[in-house]
Amino acid sequence: MQPPVLVAVDDLFFLTKIETTARQLGVSLIQARSAQALESQLEAPTPPRLVILDLNSTACASLAAIRRIKSDPRLRETRTIGFFSHVQTELAVAAREAGCDLILPRSEFSAKLGEILRTGSA
Repeated sequence: MQPPVLVAVDDLFFLTKIETTARQLGVSLIQARSAQALESQLEAPTPPRLVILDLNSTACASLAAIRRIKSDPRLRETRTIGFFSHVQTELAVAAREAGCDLILPRSEFSAKLGEILRTGSA
């Protein structure tokens, strides 16, 4: 069995969409709706295979989480995917600078969600 996908999303619409798609695909999810919950999951003995972050989330402190993941030798290889509102291009640039592996506008993230959950890429 593959390690779970960690989802740091506090938007209930997107969280429900991700949960439904993951259930259909048989993908194991762990949710983190706050920075503290995210940190707790990152400290778990088995790291997630993928971390999906809503870059607009202030509760999850997404940019700080990306920097933390990419600076930790144990987590460095964990793939990170962030999604954002297409009008917030500065947020995409900040996520790229923080080390996010893949950054997608919300619409593209939604369209490719199944592929993302299955393979960790789009």
